[in-house]
Amino acid sequence: MKLKGKVFKYGDNVDTDVIIPARYLNTSDPKELARHCMEDIDKNFASEVEPGDIIIGGRNFGSGSSREHAPLAIKASGVSCVIAKSFARIFYRNSINIGLPILISPEAAENIEAGARIEVDLDTGKITELESGRTYQADPFPAYMQELIKAGGLIEKVKREVGQ
Repeated sequence: MKLKGKVFKYGDNVDTDVIIPARYLNTSDPKELARHCMEDIDKNFASEVEPGDIIIGGRNFGSGSSREHAPLAIKASGVSCVIAKSFARIFYRNSINIGLPILISPEAAENIEAGARIEVDLDTGKITELESGRTYQADPFPAYMQELIKAGGLIEKVKREVGQ
């Protein structure tokens, strides 16, 4: 599966309270969460993000609480993928569980600039800057994780398997 989009870039230690501020946790409506995604670090994110765009972060992206609201807000905003130098473990798993692809690539996170247009091949882990042609590598997802992502997350995969 290949994804293409414009890059929104953030630094190290972007925690779940920055991704979706706690004052908005009185809802689990994805559309409402998307309206406030990243607003404490990037006031323009929600109005500028387009379907397919990609977030690049530094080290420890998604640290903080274990709530699924953070990756849900990102996915609902239209972001197709998050690439970072490293992720908080619970954020990583929550993202996969809701079908949000996330890739670890320190080199891509360091070198790709905000506004760049990139293509991400989830099957191979190859990340390509479309203008320059530079490529970076992330570890591709194992087959079972690719199935979760393609299904839209763990719950959707289970629903399909039990015929609902």
